[in-house]
Amino acid sequence: MKVLVIGGSGFLGTALVRQATAAGWGSAATYCSRPSSLPGVSWHQLDLRAPGHIDEVLAASDPEVVINATSGGSDWAVTADGSIRVAMAAAQRGCRLVQVSSDAVFSGSPTPYDETCLPDPVTPYGAAKAAAETAVRLLAPAAAVVRTSLIIGHGGSAHECLVHALAAGTHDGVLFTDDIRCPVHVDDLASALWELAVSDGAGVFHLAGSDAISRHELGVLIARRDGLDAGRLAAGRRADTRMPGALDVRLDSSATQGRVCTRLRGAREFLQRQ
Repeated sequence: MKVLVIGGSGFLGTALVRQATAAGWGSAATYCSRPSSLPGVSWHQLDLRAPGHIDEVLAASDPEVVINATSGGSDWAVTADGSIRVAMAAAQRGCRLVQVSSDAVFSGSPTPYDETCLPDPVTPYGAAKAAAETAVRLLAPAAAVVRTSLIIGHGGSAHECLVHALAAGTHDGVLFTDDIRCPVHVDDLASALWELAVSDGAGVFHLAGSDAISRHELGVLIARRDGLDAGRLAAGRRADTRMPGALDVRLDSSATQGRVCTRLRGAREFLQRQ
């Protein structure tokens, strides 16, 4: 099988590429500024803001499966318009498409969100992801749209780097006790994404960890795993700030978990100190 990972040099993309090459698949991946050093991969520079660029990459890599794991943040031209270009190009070539989305498409509620819940974003990033979801489902009805949460790994995620900086005193800030998410391990997420990619599942899926925890508790778990002083992690309440964004977003992944063999561990399990 020939696969293409868009955003292959990113945190999630790197895990996806590693697993694809380990499976012996013909692997191609894209990067924005510089390629990864992973071997056995055909690397292609891609600017999703440029019309026609994705068509050139698809023609060069000729994949059967495309996973769009790029992260353009709140840049509408990348996150929304770029995803639309990917969906149009993949549909035209008959590629299987998996679009990675985010829990940021929701406004926040103590009631878990399952796959049937409609987006109601409250941030520019969430709005861009929601627009991408809608476009992909219209342009590529056979595609899988996969929402996930905070992605944690072996020390390289943005969340883990922040905890290390806070514990070392090289960064000022607090971790919120009222900002709830369902963190997922990057290896679990990548494995489950590939399962969906090689299936014929279409529509919306949720792949998040089984534990709903605050960003502060997540930080404490990371610090303890890595032998850091968790007492240096200041706690605060997001509700007391003017920062935009949802507070409590819990993804219910039980329906999708029933379709994939990969077990989506909770943060309290995968961050246990060895």
